[in-house]
Amino acid sequence: MPNDLRSPIKHHLVLHRIDPEQGIRRFYSLMIERDLFGTIRLVRNWGRIGTNGQEKAEEYNSEKEAGQALEAIAQVKRQRGYRDL
Repeated sequence: MPNDLRSPIKHHLVLHRIDPEQGIRRFYSLMIERDLFGTIRLVRNWGRIGTNGQEKAEEYNSEKEAGQALEAIAQVKRQRGYRDL
């Protein structure tokens, strides 16, 4: 795909937090996708590493709005000790 057709928005991000002293082994995944009807969704998946975890999906009017939400959520998670995988 030519670079001018690619979106500048990061569409998938996986974060993890591992702290053996506290017994913490968690993941947090963020993904922007379009469903079958063309709706733009930000899908969040989180839980303990090794499990399916929980999932939540939110709809947005544009890819740009979803990308901004993804970055805002990722920033909060990084402040809480999560690191990029």
